[in-house]
Amino acid sequence: MSAPREIALFLDMMAAERGAAVNTLDAYRRDLDDVAGRLSRQGCDLASATTGDLENVLAGFARDGLAPSTAARRLSAIKRFYKFLLSEGRRSDNPASPLKAPKRGRSLPKVLSEADVDALFDAAGHLDGPGGVRTRALLEVLYAGGLRVSELVSLPLGAFARAERCIHVTGKGGRERLVPLTQNALEAVAAYRDVRGAHLPEDPVRARKARRFLFPSRTAKSGHVTRERFAQILGELALAAGLDPEKVSPHVLRHAFATHLLARGADLRSVQMLLGHADVSTTQIYTHVLDERLKTLVETAHPLARKRDEPD
Repeated sequence: MSAPREIALFLDMMAAERGAAVNTLDAYRRDLDDVAGRLSRQGCDLASATTGDLENVLAGFARDGLAPSTAARRLSAIKRFYKFLLSEGRRSDNPASPLKAPKRGRSLPKVLSEADVDALFDAAGHLDGPGGVRTRALLEVLYAGGLRVSELVSLPLGAFARAERCIHVTGKGGRERLVPLTQNALEAVAAYRDVRGAHLPEDPVRARKARRFLFPSRTAKSGHVTRERFAQILGELALAAGLDPEKVSPHVLRHAFATHLLARGADLRSVQMLLGHADVSTTQIYTHVLDERLKTLVETAHPLARKRDEPD
C-alpha cells in the first residue's frame, strides 16, 4: 500500500475519531506530504521508513533553515502517523518514537495595544454601506469573544439560540463553549442583521446554503465569508487606521483579546475557557502579562517597596 493512501487513511481516522477540523487535517496533510517527498528523494518510502531515515529528514529541516516550531510540528505529525500505523497493524514499530524535537525558545504572541485596537474600530466606524456594517460586526464579535477566525466566519445563524448575550461556538475537536459578548458587539450584530440580506447570493440554491450562516457570502462556495476574505478586510482596515497590515491579523486580534483581559485583571483559567483551549498550558503563553502585572503590584502596593525615608 502506498504512502499517500496510508496518509489518506490516517486523515480519515483523525476526522472520524478525533474530530479534527478541516484546517487541522490540511496541516497534517501538508506536513506528511513534505516528509514523504523528502524521504522519496532519499530513495525511501514514508510507510516503511526507519528511524535513521527520519533522522536524515530532521537534519534536512535544519539545513533548509526551517523554523524550530515548524520542524517540531512536522515531527509531531509523523509521530502520530506512525502511531496510527502501529495501532492498525501496518507496522510493528514506531520509527519516530526515539526522535527528539529541536529546541526552541517560546516566543511571545504578537499583540496589538489597546490604542491600536481602538484605531481599528475607529476606522471601521467610518465605513459606509452594508459592507461597513458587516465589517464592524465581524470585528466586534472577534475582539469581544476572542474567537478563532474559522470559528468567526462560520458562525451559524442560530449561534445566539441558547442565550441572547452569548454565542454558541464549536471549536477545535468539536469542543463547544458559550462565549459572552459585550453590549457593543451585540448592538453591532443587531445592526448587521438589518442588512444581512445584501450579502446573500441571488441564486436560490446557493442562498439556501448561505442562509445558515451569520455572515453569508455571495460568492464563496462554503456559503460564508472565507478566512482569506476576512484577513483581506482586516488588512484594508489596518491601512485605514494607520497600522502596519503585516502586523494585523485575525489571530493577532485573538491574542490581543487574551492579553488585554489578563492585563485588566482576568484570571488565566477564565481566559482559557473563553479561548476554548483544551489545556491551560496552551493559555500559559500569556503569563508574561501576569508577570508584568504582579511586578507592578509589588512595586506600587507592597509596603516594603516604599523608600525607608518616606513618611507613613
